[in-house]
Amino acid sequence: MIADPARFIEEQTRLSPVAFVPEIRLHQADEATALWHLTEATLDREDLPPPFWAFAWAGGQGLARYILDHPETVRERRVLDFASGSGLVAIAAAQAGARHVAAVDIDPFAVAAIALNAAANGAAIEAQRADRIGDDLADVDVLLAGDVFYDRGFAVRLLPWLERVARAGVTVIAGDPDRAYAPVTGRRDRAVYDVPVHPALEDAATKRVRVLQLGFSELF
Repeated sequence: MIADPARFIEEQTRLSPVAFVPEIRLHQADEATALWHLTEATLDREDLPPPFWAFAWAGGQGLARYILDHPETVRERRVLDFASGSGLVAIAAAQAGARHVAAVDIDPFAVAAIALNAAANGAAIEAQRADRIGDDLADVDVLLAGDVFYDRGFAVRLLPWLERVARAGVTVIAGDPDRAYAPVTGRRDRAVYDVPVHPALEDAATKRVRVLQLGFSELF
C-alpha cells in the first residue's frame, strides 16, 4: 500500500473547478488510463479498480448540480453519499446545508481524495472506507448515489438494498447518465441535465443525466 495516498493524489492530479458544478473544486486527473497504470505499478498489483476518485463523472455532476440548486433536498438532514469516489456529491450536500454528511467508498484512494476535496472546499464530511450495502441505515435520512448503475453484478447487489431502504423511509436519489443497469420502474425523474464530460471517460462530449428518486410503489 502507498504510505501516503493523499500525497500520491496531490502529485498526480490538479485542483480545478468541476465543469458542471464550478462552485466545487476537485483534485482531478488529466488522463484515466495512465493514472490507473501508475497506481497499479506503484502498488505492484494488476487487479485494481479504475481511479473513479480522480474524475467528476457525469452522474455525480448532475446529482451535485441538482442538490445545489434544490438545497431543501438535504437541508438539516443526515446524508450518505454512497460510492462517493471524489466526494463531489457529498461536498454539494454539505454546501447545501445538510446536518451531517458521510461519504463512503471501498477504495482507500477515494477515501483520501474525499478528505482532500472536502478540505479544499471547506466542507465538513465524514469520509469512511466501507461497503454499506445491506445496512439498515437508521442513521441516514437521504442516500445519494452518483453514477452507480454501470455494472450488472453491482446493480444486482445494489438495487434490492436501495428498494429496501427507500421502503423504510430513506429518500434515495441517484444521478444516472442512462447507464445500462439503471432501474426502469419504481423511479421518478426529478431533473434532466446535459452534462459535459471528460473525453477520455465517455463516448461523447456531453451525457444526458437524469436525477432519479427511487422507491415508488411500482418498484415493489
